[in-house]
Amino acid sequence: MVGGDVLVRFSMVQKTYDGEALVVKNLDLDIHRGEFLTLLGPSGSGKTTTLMMLAGFEVPTYGEITLNGKAINSLPPHKRNIGMVFQNYALFPHMTVAQNVAFPLEVRKVPKAEIGAKVAHALDMVQLAEFGKRRPAQLSGGQQQRVALARALVFDPELVLMDEPLGALDKQLREHMQMEIKHLHERLGITVVYVTHDQSEALTMSDRVAVFHGGVIQQIAAPDILYEQPKNAFVANFIGENNNLHGRIETIDGDRCTVVLDGGARVQATRVNVYGADMPTVLSIRPERLYIGDSPTDVTNRLTGTVVESIYLGDHLRVVMEVPGGSSLMIKMQARPNLSQPKPGDRIELSFRAEDCHAHAPLKVAAGDA
Repeated sequence: MVGGDVLVRFSMVQKTYDGEALVVKNLDLDIHRGEFLTLLGPSGSGKTTTLMMLAGFEVPTYGEITLNGKAINSLPPHKRNIGMVFQNYALFPHMTVAQNVAFPLEVRKVPKAEIGAKVAHALDMVQLAEFGKRRPAQLSGGQQQRVALARALVFDPELVLMDEPLGALDKQLREHMQMEIKHLHERLGITVVYVTHDQSEALTMSDRVAVFHGGVIQQIAAPDILYEQPKNAFVANFIGENNNLHGRIETIDGDRCTVVLDGGARVQATRVNVYGADMPTVLSIRPERLYIGDSPTDVTNRLTGTVVESIYLGDHLRVVMEVPGGSSLMIKMQARPNLSQPKPGDRIELSFRAEDCHAHAPLKVAAGDA
């Protein structure tokens, strides 16, 4: 998907509501035709404001947004040919399902003779072909969200925006709808821009994810790159589960560095955005990349710590350890028959590879690093 024609371009876009604080800061972003791009971040990070500017419900304070090469800053929402799906569905309760789906066609003055077929096709796409005569109140939450999706797709937009569309659903239905939307995107080849604060949802559905923090895109990449190669401490902590160790850079050699941890131990790490000796650093390590007991032969680092907690979770053990310097580390161990489960108070060794340990600048330094 990524690498094709640019459908949407944000150029140096800024947004402020009070004339002082920038909610979105100098945003440069290309969205490619046919891709599924998720804007991910905590509340107040700028992701929803970015989506609303693209939809036309907010106007940039500075900069330009183009769609198919044409500036759309001053174009009203209904003239942008963009489908929109909201968290609260925004269905008309007095209309039937079919009437709700037909509404965008009527607004666009589509001939009545064509509307019926287009509505039937849209409802069929979301597996609601038999529900056209019902009203929204007669549907479940998941069915209502499908109606909202059909309404967004019925006029064949080249771009569909989704603002936390699954936020009101329970976990099981939410996960089911994630896959439905993902498969629908793959089938239709439309461009989707999706906003969520749920990082697992973003990783599941997206071709690329743009991680927002403080009005800035901290990193934009495919889900596996974000998880395996976070660009700074914020991304490392926001995407997936993560462990942090604090220390100072002792030496740097190419893309590797030696770090003296707060507890005095020395470890080898992969250098990300640290640049000189004696610089403070935060090391990030994923729980599944820490080993207890049997470990790969190429591990570089070994620390001895005390088990604080050990929980059996069926397919894996979750072990929390305290290591010198007062840091707590969480380890995921794959469960297997006859596995000896560590017990609180046990003193044991854990190990990890240098390539699985990333040295970042502390968060206060890294926060503005795009």
